[in-house]
Amino acid sequence: MTLPSTLSDQEELMQRIARDLVDSYDEELELEIEDRSPDELVSGQPADKAARRAYFTELFRLQGELVKLQDWVQHSRQKVVILFEGRDAAGKGGVIKRITQRLNPRVARVAALPAPNDRERTQWYFQRYVAHLPAAGEIVLFDRSWYNRAGVERVMGFCTDEEYEEFFRTVPDFERMLVRSGIKLIKYWFSITDEEQHMRFLGRIHDPLKQWKLSPMDLESRRRWEEYTKAKETMLERTHIEEAPWWVVQAVDKKKARLNCITHLLGQMPYQEVPHAPIDLPARERNADYLRLPVPASMYVPEVY
Repeated sequence: MTLPSTLSDQEELMQRIARDLVDSYDEELELEIEDRSPDELVSGQPADKAARRAYFTELFRLQGELVKLQDWVQHSRQKVVILFEGRDAAGKGGVIKRITQRLNPRVARVAALPAPNDRERTQWYFQRYVAHLPAAGEIVLFDRSWYNRAGVERVMGFCTDEEYEEFFRTVPDFERMLVRSGIKLIKYWFSITDEEQHMRFLGRIHDPLKQWKLSPMDLESRRRWEEYTKAKETMLERTHIEEAPWWVVQAVDKKKARLNCITHLLGQMPYQEVPHAPIDLPARERNADYLRLPVPASMYVPEVY
């Protein structure tokens, strides 16, 4: 992809980057603000304000449904695995944050494994992933998964041709085995365009809060866009099985992608609202002989704000 050649093109690109930065700050609002109405979170032009209000309203509604799903999984002792795959900057981490934001981390946990160490490279390929599979009443979200072998390892030459082919021979049986064991396995691929990834990478370069997300591997993946495309097409073709099909999320618009993915995820399981007994807050006991000791002033954090 060539850089913009005219001033108007350059201005449009910078405006897109600026909008992406604003979106990233919206993400922080979503992650930090817990008990406010959507009206308190929005600002800007009337059209933008309406769209953001609609987004926040729907996000909070869906997160309420995710809480119901979590209760059902825990109550009925389901075992759920959700895989999130896609190119760098495709928005996988963003949707995982929105899914887990209101959930109990003891029920819904994220597995984001680093590159295998020397010992793990000598193990059965799936071994280190198996250790993170759920017990009854748990949901595990894999931020990248065993499909690393079909993607980054293939493109970057981190596995041999024999290991690559063995992966494709093994993974359908491995996933069928998981399903037969009672695990609900859902696989998502987040799809973005060449232009959109280019813009998001530029946004990370210009945002000091996101520069840490750009690794040398990410930059190399950008150069090898076409190789990743071929690897992705092969992966989807050879591992799209009836027991665990792939679902492709159109992710150029990050907000729509989050809402669409969560809506689809909720539709994959026949969850029901679990009735709970009313919660009564017990009265605090007060003892006449209790004396609260003062805290030394030197122990307090300075109130700069």
